[in-house]
Amino acid sequence: MVNALHWAIVILICLTSLMSVNFSYKARRTSDTRQRGILSARLNMSMGVMLVFIALFMMLAFNGSTVKVIISGLIIVIGLFNLFAGIRNNSVYRSMKG
Repeated sequence: MVNALHWAIVILICLTSLMSVNFSYKARRTSDTRQRGILSARLNMSMGVMLVFIALFMMLAFNGSTVKVIISGLIIVIGLFNLFAGIRNNSVYRSMKG
C-alpha cells in the first residue's frame, strides 16, 4: 500500500512538473500581457502543487529525522505560498479587460 502511494506521488510530481514546463514555455512565447500573466499564474500554481508533493514524498519515503521534517515543512510552506500567489494572480489577470 505504501509503495503504491509512493508511485502515485511520483506520478503526480512528474505530471505537475510537465505542466510547469508547458505553462512556462507558453508564457515565454506569447506577446499578450494578460495571457502571459495568466500562464505565469498557472505556472506558479503547478509549481506550488509540485513542491507540496515533493515534500510529502520526502516525509513518507524516508525515515523521519528532525532535519528532514523541518526541511519538508519549509518546502510545504513555500509550495503553499506559490499556490496561493498563483491563485491570486490568476484572478487578477482574469479580471483585467483584454
